[in-house]
Amino acid sequence: MILSRTAQQRALFLFLCFVWGTTWLAMKVGIATVPPGLFAGSRWTVAGLILLAVRKAQGEPMRVTPRLAARLVVVAILMVTLNQVIQLYGLKYITAGLAAVISSALTPISLLGFSVALGQERFSPRQLTAMAVGVAGIFMLFGPDAVAGTLDGWAILGAAGVTIGCLCYSAGTVMARPLMRSLAPTQMAAMTNLIGGLTLLSASLLFEPGARAAIQFHWGWPAVFAWLYLLLPGSVLATAAYFVLVRDWGASRAGTYAFISPVIAVVLGMQLFGEHARWGDLGGMMLMLAGAALALKPRAAVLANVARPEAIPLVRAR
Repeated sequence: MILSRTAQQRALFLFLCFVWGTTWLAMKVGIATVPPGLFAGSRWTVAGLILLAVRKAQGEPMRVTPRLAARLVVVAILMVTLNQVIQLYGLKYITAGLAAVISSALTPISLLGFSVALGQERFSPRQLTAMAVGVAGIFMLFGPDAVAGTLDGWAILGAAGVTIGCLCYSAGTVMARPLMRSLAPTQMAAMTNLIGGLTLLSASLLFEPGARAAIQFHWGWPAVFAWLYLLLPGSVLATAAYFVLVRDWGASRAGTYAFISPVIAVVLGMQLFGEHARWGDLGGMMLMLAGAALALKPRAAVLANVARPEAIPLVRAR
């Protein structure tokens, strides 16, 4: 049975929500024993090589024209190099819960903001309402535990790192969409992963304490399994799916995965680890799902505010 285009997009979105709903814990496990720059740079580099090998085996175009190369490098550094190293160092000083709050709340809002600023989308009451409902749900779900206790100076810096990394990722995502007039989503994912990963890996080996010793991969099984999970579903498959959705739906609509992924993480914790949900948790999850549903449906109303990639100039006219 061949799925319709809409069904394929929805399947990709659900896959993205599931995978990226389970990556915070894997990142936390990995950077507990491995320098963050090396941990991230190595997997993004390998992910890019895997995607390029797949494209070559399928006989797909590999070349990027010089006209697009400079913008592609900027996108890769924003989405991978800066986002990963800043976020992962920030994650060393705050809990995974607080990091999830910041990332989940900020991602859809910043994607919409950058999309409007660069002329790809327009604000609408539906979008603003969806963002407000989703963010309210995030804080109802994670807020009490995330901010419990006193934040010291390092925790504040860690939260700032996650925030800045998220903003870098959102800006890179919006800048990437016009490039997909010429580049396929898998080619975008491959080149972004490879360029951003190599830049981060090189900087890690040159400047990051402990990186050269850790390159031997004597990390211990927990970190190795976390790296493999982040590599295959997290970097190879989910990144390609994300670029497809950004091209077809627009950045802010694709970014509503951030309202659903935390719900999946909480439900999995309940099923696999016997964690318990309070009434406030259930209410927060319902609000987050409602925010995502409001942003995603009805499709025609949402897409009326989203320009197609072919209608977006590489550089916005001034």
